[in-house]
Amino acid sequence: MKNPWLSYTLIRLSLFFGVFLALIALQFNTFFAAIIAAAVSFAISLVFLDRQRKAMSQSVAEKLARNTSGTYEDKENDLENDLMDSEADKKDPGADQDPKA
Repeated sequence: MKNPWLSYTLIRLSLFFGVFLALIALQFNTFFAAIIAAAVSFAISLVFLDRQRKAMSQSVAEKLARNTSGTYEDKENDLENDLMDSEADKKDPGADQDPKA
């Protein structure tokens, strides 16, 4: 998968539910099965999901990286702002002009 957040989250959830359903099949109490499944899936993810965790960490680092001027570069936000500005210009083409001029 291209999105590290999605892949890591889906793997973690499938680990949890796999262990949880196995414990329920063994007739554990639902509350304790959930606690044990959370602990076991957490331990398994720490050992075996290092690559996915690093990819997700890199994704966060890239999202929060600052450029040389000290501001954040958010391409998605810039694109959204450009679209909003173009839609505002279509509705009110004289909005950018100074009314006193």
